[in-house]
This record gives sequence, structure tokens and C-alpha cells, in this order.
Amino acid sequence: MIVELHLLQSFPVSNLNRDDLGQPKTATFGGVTRARISSQSLKRAARRLFTKYGLNTTEVGIRTKRIVDEVVPILGRAGKDEEQARTVAMAALRQLGFGVNKDSGLTQYLLFVSHASIDFLARYCDDNWESLKRLAAAKTTSAQNKIKADRAAVEAGRRILDAGRAADVALFGRMIADNADFNVNAASQVAHAISTHAVTTEFDYFTAVDDLKPNDTPGAEMIGSVDFNAACYYRYANVDIGQLSVNLSGDDDLVARTVRAWLYAFINAVPGGKQNSTAALTMPDTLLGVVRSRGAWNLANAFLKPVVAEDLMSESTDRMLWHFGRLKDFYGGESGEIRSAVAASVSGDIATNGVVSTADSVDTFVRGLLAAAEV
Repeated sequence: MIVELHLLQSFPVSNLNRDDLGQPKTATFGGVTRARISSQSLKRAARRLFTKYGLNTTEVGIRTKRIVDEVVPILGRAGKDEEQARTVAMAALRQLGFGVNKDSGLTQYLLFVSHASIDFLARYCDDNWESLKRLAAAKTTSAQNKIKADRAAVEAGRRILDAGRAADVALFGRMIADNADFNVNAASQVAHAISTHAVTTEFDYFTAVDDLKPNDTPGAEMIGSVDFNAACYYRYANVDIGQLSVNLSGDDDLVARTVRAWLYAFINAVPGGKQNSTAALTMPDTLLGVVRSRGAWNLANAFLKPVVAEDLMSESTDRMLWHFGRLKDFYGGESGEIRSAVAASVSGDIATNGVVSTADSVDTFVRGLLAAAEV
């Protein structure tokens, strides 16, 4: 079963997701420049809300290079010398196939792990303390290769990167190039959000005055400019409940709570870029949710021809629902896999034409999708 979420969300003056020059990200689509928010930005904004919508901190992961820094105090409390614990923890990670900077203790790349992984790594170090001390002391590659972890230790080490209880790792997946055994196939796909219309990046010229400057001294102490745009975005994401169940070891309760948290988090997710200076804290106006037994439809092509209208949201809503209806009619076999399609709108102005049912609130909207998905 697959749940799809389509959102139309208008942001006023903002710079939610910047490129390397500090400008709002853009993309060319339909021959014109569109405002864009990257999928990674949206996923991070959603991840930070999971615990607000039904998951606890032990059921979400952390993305870090600093796992050694977290393990050392645990080993210290267990009576180990902390300086030695640091070298042992780095040796343990190297033994498991991960590069670690010998000076900083940072892993070669960000590891996406559960909170329990820190305790598992500390336990692994404690249980294999002597062999890991020898590995840390080995000066040559040949000497390191002679120090092999026994089978039981290797199996215990696998628990360190077990993601069976980490909902966000299960949703968004994990790829570890050096050790494919620890890869996790993502259950959720997230599209880059794009504006339904053409945009032009604009510039805010600003000055700042020194509060203690004498009154007879003219001029500003700081002059600059900040890039921004304003746009109505189409956002799309889906979650494959079957894959999610596999990733979460078949825990039906955790799967159900994860899907619910995923829905609420993505509806409420707003990237944090430049928010202190723009406060572009708007909510989606139009929501379309689809539950289907297979397949997936991104509806971005509804806006391949950019919307040109005084009421961008109303026209974008009509376009999205019309395009969904046309796909449903044209691909009859595919549309037969659709279990439910429900729309909701803050403005309440939805012309469904019988294509979808409607909900009068976000809670009704979410409950309807969860019921149709049987989670």
C-alpha cells in the first residue's frame, strides 16, 4: 500500500533553501525559471517534527560524524580511561569498515543511526576491549589485518547500525558505500518542491545603524542585500507502507505511528532558511492525499505550463485536481489501483468534479488516509 501526499503551499517573501551563492534555489521547468526547495531540505524539516506527532526520541535516528564523542563518556562512566576509550572507539569503527579521522575522531561521512547505536557501540567496545586496544596500537596494515574480530563480536557489531527501530532511517533510507550490508532501502520518496508559476529572484537592500553613533555623524555602519522570492509551491511525497514494514521489522504499531507522524510532519514541515528575517511561516492551503495498492503519480506536470493568474492558489488547485482526474481517466488500469483520494483546503474552494472526496480539516484528512491504508 502506498500513500501519496500532494500539497500546494504559498510562501511570501522568503529564502527558505539557499544555493552556494546565498540565492533561493531555482529550477527550469516548462521553459521558465521556478522557485525550488530541495527534497533534502524538506526531509530535514519533517524529521525534526516526528517526535511532535507520536514518535519518541528512541524511535528516530541521528545523523552525525561525532559518534565517537558520544561513546567515550559512556565508557568513562563504566570505569574506562577516556583517552584510551577514544582510541578504542575509533578502532571499533575502523574494524566495522568506517573511516575515522585519527586526529578529530570524526567519521569519514555522516552516519545515519538510531539513538540505541551509541549504546551498542559502547557495549561492543567494552566487550572487545583488549582486541580493540591491540588494533588501535597496530602500526601497519598487515598488523591490523592479523587482529580479526570473532564471529560473535561481528554479529554484535552489526547491531550498531541496526535501523529496525529508527523510523526516519526506515523512511528515508541509508547508503553506506564502504559496507552495503548496512544499507537501508528508503520507504519514502520526496520530490523537490517547485513553484507552479515563473519566478524572478529579487533583492532586499538593507542598512544598519550603530545605536551609539553620535547624532551628528551621518551614514550607516553596514550596507548589504539579501536575495528572496515569493512563490506558490507544489510539494509531493509518498511512502510505501510495505517497504516501511520491512525496514521496521514488521512492527505494526510502529509502522502505523510512523505513517501518521510522516503525514502530519510533511504537512507541517517548513524549512528554516532565513526565517528569523522573513517569518515565512505559512501552512499548505490545498492538500490531496491518495492511497493506492501500487504505482505513484507526481502531479508536477499539471504546472508544466506555468500558472498565470491573479489567484495563484485557486488556479493551481484547479490545475492539480484536473490533472489528477485526467490521469485517472486515461490510465484506467492504473487508476483501478487507487483505494482512496481525498482533498482538503483551508480556503474550502475545491471543485472536485467527483474525482476525489473532501475533508473539512487536516485531522479528518489524515484519519481518512490512515483508514484507507489500513494502518
